[in-house]
Amino acid sequence: MAVEKLKMHSPDLSERNIDKIAELFPAVVTETLDVDGNPARAIDFDALRQELSDHIVEGPQERYQLDWPGKRAAAFAANAPIAKTLRPVREESVDFDTTKNLFIEGDNLDALKLLQESYLGKVKLIYVDPPYNTGNDFVYRDDFAESTADYLERSGQTTDSGERLTANPDSAGRYHSDWLSMMYPRLKLARNLLAEDGLLFISIDSHEVHNLIKICDEIFGPGSHKNTIAVRRGIKNVQAQFEDVSALSQGHEYVLLYARSEAVRLPKLSLAHVESKPGKWDTFWRGTDRPTMRYELFGSTPASGQWRWEEGRTKEAAQNYETYLAEHADRLSLDDYYLDHLAATNVKLNFVRLNDEGVVQYYVPPSEGKLLSDNWMDLTLSGNETDEFDTEKSVALLSRIIGWATRAGDLVMDFFAGSGTTGHAVFAVNAVDGGQRRFILVQLPERIAGLEGTSIAAITRDRLRKAGTAHAALGADTGLRALRVDSTNLLETSDPADALAQGDLLDAIDTVKRDRTGEDLLFQVLLDWGLDLSLPIKRVIPRERERERERERERDLPRRRRRPHRVLQRGGVR
Repeated sequence: MAVEKLKMHSPDLSERNIDKIAELFPAVVTETLDVDGNPARAIDFDALRQELSDHIVEGPQERYQLDWPGKRAAAFAANAPIAKTLRPVREESVDFDTTKNLFIEGDNLDALKLLQESYLGKVKLIYVDPPYNTGNDFVYRDDFAESTADYLERSGQTTDSGERLTANPDSAGRYHSDWLSMMYPRLKLARNLLAEDGLLFISIDSHEVHNLIKICDEIFGPGSHKNTIAVRRGIKNVQAQFEDVSALSQGHEYVLLYARSEAVRLPKLSLAHVESKPGKWDTFWRGTDRPTMRYELFGSTPASGQWRWEEGRTKEAAQNYETYLAEHADRLSLDDYYLDHLAATNVKLNFVRLNDEGVVQYYVPPSEGKLLSDNWMDLTLSGNETDEFDTEKSVALLSRIIGWATRAGDLVMDFFAGSGTTGHAVFAVNAVDGGQRRFILVQLPERIAGLEGTSIAAITRDRLRKAGTAHAALGADTGLRALRVDSTNLLETSDPADALAQGDLLDAIDTVKRDRTGEDLLFQVLLDWGLDLSLPIKRVIPRERERERERERERDLPRRRRRPHRVLQRGGVR
């Protein structure tokens, strides 16, 4: 036995400190070379300073990492505060007062920041299908205080009539950089929301899969990358008309799977059969030639090939079958005996026998499904629930992910909600197993070409209403609490009284914007206090009485506006 070499030194506190920093900020851990030229972990102090700073920190150093123009600004964007809130939209909701499902209309970077306190470490599963970087434009930028059309016009990408001039072609200097800068802050904020055993699934194609893996490795830590799942996509036969092609059609896309931490274990995933398959006997001899796996069994030793298992396991399996015949065969089938023993002990028994024809066989247990790998070619990637989106993902894909990775009461999130497939799949999975999973969906209110007066967010809400009706069951929550990202409810009142001119005093009376309601303020309080935005709401004051109070306040407003003038005559504002 090898003797462990004595360390002859006190604990390496640097390594311990790196472990602690890595837990808080995995993106700042990088590689360097030690004094002997061997790779070693190190802290990127520039990146750490950026994590702890309220402004963009300059000063790059040479190191192993994925870098691009705008990366520091993207990291800063994740931490920069915003003066915004979430406002309830009752008229777009279903069962607003009682549902635990949230749909947020607005920029997902803003929404992720607003949700940090209320949902820190509470989300079990995040699935996102971000815009693919295929040479077309994508709307998401670091500043979304403008509409899609406004952004395109300001950046010189449209004519006066609104016609497109440019997209995001791969010949552009910032083709990859723009996309990475869009994704980076959102993934950093998403990691904060994941539970300790939380999982992140990201759909992506070949254009950015390698860069996406690099930034996810940086944000989550390389050990958190569990799988890159291949999912089948439909192949168009447009190439059939040509004698030669520039490249083969892409028959699959990817779903990256990351865990909140390296220690997270995944549940076993199997594909259920239409009906359970009974156990069977199969040939124990194999044609591969390993002399060490040839031994005496039932009075004979094979001259070539090998037995399937090593000798000790085989002899135990033969004894197990003898025990079954002697003690249980008169009242239990072998399948029932195997399953009863498995349920009682969680031990899978092996059986080996010599059949009536003199063939050595081993027992293949009954199966309710086959284990799946990261090859999901049995599924089709695209869905067809709506007519407006040709990139819509299938409910079957999302149902597999949600059914595998979550349990009855878990919270599911999708901040690139698109047409709402994730919410639809939550309804579907709950309907199957009686679970009470709930979701948070976020979608930018982007307009759709050719459909005037509507947006992706509006289409998503409509789909969720229909899906909720289709999957409604006794006790199931198929409601929808609609919220919208908006500016803060509060007016800017930071100036001291002695800094205000007398004409400004009238505007300084109220601290709440005139168009905001008591319910708007309620949701800002929920955000500020870090409370769940899906808490049940009970209206204590009848709506008619609330409207009467609003009218009373309006009648009282002229009198309130005169008060500051009288106070000034008495010697100043107090």
